[in-house]
Amino acid sequence: QVQLVESGGGLVQAGGSLRLSCAASGRTFRSIAMGWFRQAPGKEREFVAAIRWSGGRLYYADSVKGRFTISGDNAKNTVYLQMNSLKPEDTAVYYCAASTYYSGTYDYSDTFNYWGQGTQVTVSS
Repeated sequence: QVQLVESGGGLVQAGGSLRLSCAASGRTFRSIAMGWFRQAPGKEREFVAAIRWSGGRLYYADSVKGRFTISGDNAKNTVYLQMNSLKPEDTAVYYCAASTYYSGTYDYSDTFNYWGQGTQVTVSS
């Protein structure tokens, strides 16, 4: 059974930083890509960032480019999201996701088939 466990969420002031971590468990689990999505109250889940292990291709939502950085370790099934210059509009539950699908892109939720439970990020103004 594959499980994704996020950590690192919390409360931070605007302009501050947080680092989210996600580890996937499962003895033989190997993902093609991992990523982060978020869902704010009353809004739909949206893509934040993703990394495709083969070739190291990175994907970012326009709203986080230049502020967030995704990285990870394929061998350890671990992905991180460094979030800098946080804004109140970044407040959301952040979900880690993993994909075992081959796809031309990894910036939408349908390409991911494993999901974590989410971690709350709150940015105060």
